[in-house]
Amino acid sequence: MKTWTRPLAGLSFATLAALSALPAMANDFPTTERVSFVLECMREHPGAEFEMSSKCSCAVDAVASEISFDEYRTMHTAALANSISGERGGYYRGKHWRGEVRKYDTVLAKAKKACFIDTTAARR
Repeated sequence: MKTWTRPLAGLSFATLAALSALPAMANDFPTTERVSFVLECMREHPGAEFEMSSKCSCAVDAVASEISFDEYRTMHTAALANSISGERGGYYRGKHWRGEVRKYDTVLAKAKKACFIDTTAARR
């Protein structure tokens, strides 16, 4: 018969209180956004499923460690909207948004390099 253990049973009350007082991660992304990032990354970088899911998960963690979710959302939206043709897309091709797209591309490239994602084989 298997006995169940309580992983925190050996910790003192003071230790448990200190652990509960730790601040939440400042740049934690919502789970749905992390999943979307990983799926998009895997679509753009075909390869072995387990390997690429690990590498793309690494990349989203690297991005989250560099910028806040609000910054990511702004930059990612500008990068996606940059490809909208015509007058509607012209707003996102303006000087301010070009800087956001450039920053997004830089953060993304750094994350992909750190997580060994081959960007030469990427498809869009």
